[in-house]
Amino acid sequence: MSMKIIHKAETRGHANHGWLDSHHTFSFASYYNPERMGFGLLRVLNDDIVAPGMGFGAHPHDNMEIVSIPLSGELAHQDSTGNKKVIQTNDVQIMSAGSGLTHSEFNNSKTDQVNFLQIWVFPKEQNIKPRYEQKTFNPADRQNKLQTVVSPEQGAESIWINQDAWFTLGSLKTGFTEDYKLHKSGNGVYAFVLEGDLEIDGEKLNKRDGMGISDFETITIKATSDAELLLMEVPMN
Repeated sequence: MSMKIIHKAETRGHANHGWLDSHHTFSFASYYNPERMGFGLLRVLNDDIVAPGMGFGAHPHDNMEIVSIPLSGELAHQDSTGNKKVIQTNDVQIMSAGSGLTHSEFNNSKTDQVNFLQIWVFPKEQNIKPRYEQKTFNPADRQNKLQTVVSPEQGAESIWINQDAWFTLGSLKTGFTEDYKLHKSGNGVYAFVLEGDLEIDGEKLNKRDGMGISDFETITIKATSDAELLLMEVPMN
């Protein structure tokens, strides 16, 4: 029998700093909920809107896999490993903080806000050499199908993560149905609805709702409207 936990969009933690409007699915910064310390090895899922020209100054991280997915706008990134990049819609970025680095993130536009997801996953191996990777994914490859954008498979189409985790995106038309099968036994999946309405394993989910599911092998995904979906498959311990 699968185990499920549902987080409706309006129950997320919320902090509006003016320049930053952030919704936290799990405990983060000043939002603390002991019931929401993550899902398996998924620790942070932040839905951030950054005002034009604003951003996060240089700050340190270590031993965390940090995935950034821009939903609209452009995000400029700079880090102590020498990377200076801009990521935009259809890009996915990963940073293995490993033994430690500093980075900054700023809205690359002086006129438009940027909305991006920042996702933290605990690493498989500790203190690896810090690394950075980004890739542009063809949105046609997720039209009415699931596109893997993050995986532990070196040399795959996806970008590499230092964990037995798989992230999948889908742009799904009304009526789309597909079964999702776990890549690794014992993993769980956290589903996050970016747009539209879906039914996952029989549960109705709407825009920005999240659901964690564990103790299963296959789940059925149905789009009840045109929908955008992110699936994050992670180890549970």
